[in-house]
Amino acid sequence: MNADRSGLLDRHLAFVEALRGAGLSVSLAEDLDAVAALSALKWSDRATVRDAFAATMVKKQAQRTTFDALFDVYFPAMVGDGAAAQAADGLPAQGEGGAVKDNAAALGDFRERLAEMLQAGEIDEAELRRMAAEMVGTFGAMPGRGPGLSSWSAYTALQRVAPQELVDKLVQGLMTDDVGEEEARRRAHRRIGEFTGMVEDDARRRIAEEKGPDHVAEVAIRPSIDKLAFMAARRSDLDEMRKEIFPLARRLATRLAKEQHSRHARTAPLDFRRTVRASIATGGVPITTHHRPKRPHRSDLVVLCDVSGSVANFAQFTLLFVFALREVFQSMRAFTFIDHVHEVTGHFRPGADPVDVLADLAASASHAALWGRTNYGRAFTKFDENFFDALTPKTTLLILGDARSNYSDLHEDTLRRLTGAVKRSFWLNPEHERNWGTGDSAAPTYGEIVPMIECRNLVQLQEFVHDLAW
Repeated sequence: MNADRSGLLDRHLAFVEALRGAGLSVSLAEDLDAVAALSALKWSDRATVRDAFAATMVKKQAQRTTFDALFDVYFPAMVGDGAAAQAADGLPAQGEGGAVKDNAAALGDFRERLAEMLQAGEIDEAELRRMAAEMVGTFGAMPGRGPGLSSWSAYTALQRVAPQELVDKLVQGLMTDDVGEEEARRRAHRRIGEFTGMVEDDARRRIAEEKGPDHVAEVAIRPSIDKLAFMAARRSDLDEMRKEIFPLARRLATRLAKEQHSRHARTAPLDFRRTVRASIATGGVPITTHHRPKRPHRSDLVVLCDVSGSVANFAQFTLLFVFALREVFQSMRAFTFIDHVHEVTGHFRPGADPVDVLADLAASASHAALWGRTNYGRAFTKFDENFFDALTPKTTLLILGDARSNYSDLHEDTLRRLTGAVKRSFWLNPEHERNWGTGDSAAPTYGEIVPMIECRNLVQLQEFVHDLAW
């Protein structure tokens, strides 16, 4: 019994660490709250256990998808030993040598049974999950994989069965006198989507049984939106990021204002006269000190960013985030390039809709290219020729890009001239640091001239802008 409790505690702690690794900020107090909540519940109801965990550890609805995926990995609905547990999972009998039967007859039979279940008036979720397990076990096995490679694939199973091809058949089965074609089609897509999710869950569960949940949590679970890499984001992820930009900027602006006020109270010179005058009300005891107003120090900011290919999303979101904090800086100017430089400062109007701003930036990218290939050396040269007057000894120069210049002339001397004309300079690179210097990456060369900082997600971006504002 003690061993069981120890194993359960270890699993709980590993689950909490996986949540933190995926971007959910679970504090020690919330960890203890989860344990306290679970001590009052029956562990026989998995849905209740999951909701108790979520209620104590999930702060944003956007994090729920990541939480549910990790919960399914660390506390799976079905347990066993992958392929060896097929009998317990209700899977079909295996052939000679333990090989799972996968042939045209089995595929046709499964598709018929799946279509019949999805056409039912009420879906039996437990039975549907059993069919998802059968589908992965029968059509998602990947025999002969090398060491360290997964032997189960939701993608392979979905490609074999192709449930999306059943939509028309489901629509005909779901249509009634009260349900028209449009509503039936929506129901069909929704049910197939739910079944697809179950298939993916079961594949992760089987891989976790083989390699451990920590492996799956590290390589197969998408992190929360604030820790998702800009260069790995899908269209739906970009929409979520767009919604997060201005709330993040507002929170950071509030934090900066508090820190600046606190710092001013500690470092501003004492106003002796006001302090003595105020002490009269307290019998001459200076309980409250007054300080002379300190002129806020704000620098000019010039942003020069690569908007080519996969780094375009990173550049646009970074520009949007920085300009949302424009009151922190004295002035701001922004320039985009691929191989030619184009000023885009005018797109950042006070109160402008972020969607419109990003659309304008995307459209303006066409003006930043003459030859269609990223050329950092040429861009630096053109900036030096046309916009050098934007740089002053009070300016902070911020360069955004992956430093991949298609093996062109890097013009390091020009970059040294630009950075020598400003107070300080930084380079944000959206690639992982381990990729710097590979292929056509000039990150090590440019990094000797400008401090280069890894900035792959919103968390790193927020941390950098906080430091930049100081």
